[in-house]
Amino acid sequence: MNALIIGSGGREHAMAWKLAKSETIGKVFVAPGNAGTHLEYHTENIDIKETEIQKLADFAADKNNRIKFTIVGPEAPLAAGIVDEFRSRGLHIFGPTKAAARLESSKEFAKKFMQKYNIPTAKFQTFDNSDPANIQAAHDYIDQNGTPIVIKADGLAAGKGVVVATTLEEAHQAVDDMLNNASFGAAGAKVVIEEFLDGEEASFIVMCDGKNVLPLASSQDHKRVGDNDTGANTGGMGAYSPAPIITPKIHAEVMRDVIYPTIRGMLDEGIPFTGFLYAGLMISKNPDATNKIKVLEFNCRMGDPETQPIMMRLKTNFADLIEHAIDGTLNQIDTEWDRRVALGVVLAAQNYPQTPKKGDVITFLTKNNINISNAEKEEIKENNSYVFHAGTAINADGKIVTNGGRVLCVTALGDSTKIAQKIAYEEVGKISWDGMHFRHDIGNKALK
Repeated sequence: MNALIIGSGGREHAMAWKLAKSETIGKVFVAPGNAGTHLEYHTENIDIKETEIQKLADFAADKNNRIKFTIVGPEAPLAAGIVDEFRSRGLHIFGPTKAAARLESSKEFAKKFMQKYNIPTAKFQTFDNSDPANIQAAHDYIDQNGTPIVIKADGLAAGKGVVVATTLEEAHQAVDDMLNNASFGAAGAKVVIEEFLDGEEASFIVMCDGKNVLPLASSQDHKRVGDNDTGANTGGMGAYSPAPIITPKIHAEVMRDVIYPTIRGMLDEGIPFTGFLYAGLMISKNPDATNKIKVLEFNCRMGDPETQPIMMRLKTNFADLIEHAIDGTLNQIDTEWDRRVALGVVLAAQNYPQTPKKGDVITFLTKNNINISNAEKEEIKENNSYVFHAGTAINADGKIVTNGGRVLCVTALGDSTKIAQKIAYEEVGKISWDGMHFRHDIGNKALK
């Protein structure tokens, strides 16, 4: 039997790469995929966009394709109701329904849900642009609360709809950009303005089958485009797993205070949550803090670039995990992890995150990610690194070119964060294209 993965990013390449290793999966189809999934062993791209839900369902339903299950990578098809459509046809799919995906697709829904079920999060207010008085109220709220303060577009904005304003001018400009100037379109027609939380961020991702929860390895990503967390917010410039800040004590508190109340709350609301649940956490460095852990956001899918290090460390058959999740039996399986640290460095296109340039030819000085034999794949695997593609395509000349903002994620395993970091950056040095840029400090927080 075969599997279908929906999406075109580094997250989807990493999941396809891991699924292709499963003895129970014949081929992994990726829709629409990228250059990496096109060249990956035992994978095949199909020319259907991730938002073409009817076409995707038709493909999965076609008995000739022998699709055992489908995994949804990105948020847009989840918010559009792809899981509802697949299930209405009796097709196996892993992800939340449209109603459950509101934990990500509406910041307001998520914040009010957390408030209702006593899940720790930042204080907030919401404002929309339906009336000029509402916009003025947003400005007044900023003046009353001062800076730093956080302004978030209510809807989906590809991970870039958040402004952490350090000055009043910056905060007011963010409100005007979203509510008056439609900088994020309909996603920014309503904003959530919330208190700034200080501390260290971590990503906590679990698999859910509606009732049961299976935690995945902890991870931490780097949102800002520049070293030392400077510059604009991005979808993520690198990640590592495990995250040392998620101690066993913190892990237990997150499960008790965040994950379990969320799953129980969704059940109480009549919208059981199935799929990957990602809690973006802020962990206070103040030992006397009343709530040491607060939720910054929920995502209803695996994080990108967190997926790449997590998949590098996962030793359990990924297909088995997905099947148990779909069958509602996650309580009958556990995960095994490589004891080593995995660290991924994102290589971004020129002008990312504003207007990334496409079409630049990528030069690889390694045989990774070209169509080679299984024996050579095994040799590369021994080097403990892998290059996962995200924004890539193959041009008319057969060259791999940039085709998005975050282009590649160079990921490595090492006995420590320092060793994984060293291997990853050595591999980064073998790749180049015009305008390529990346952070030089991925993993430094873990070293501290």
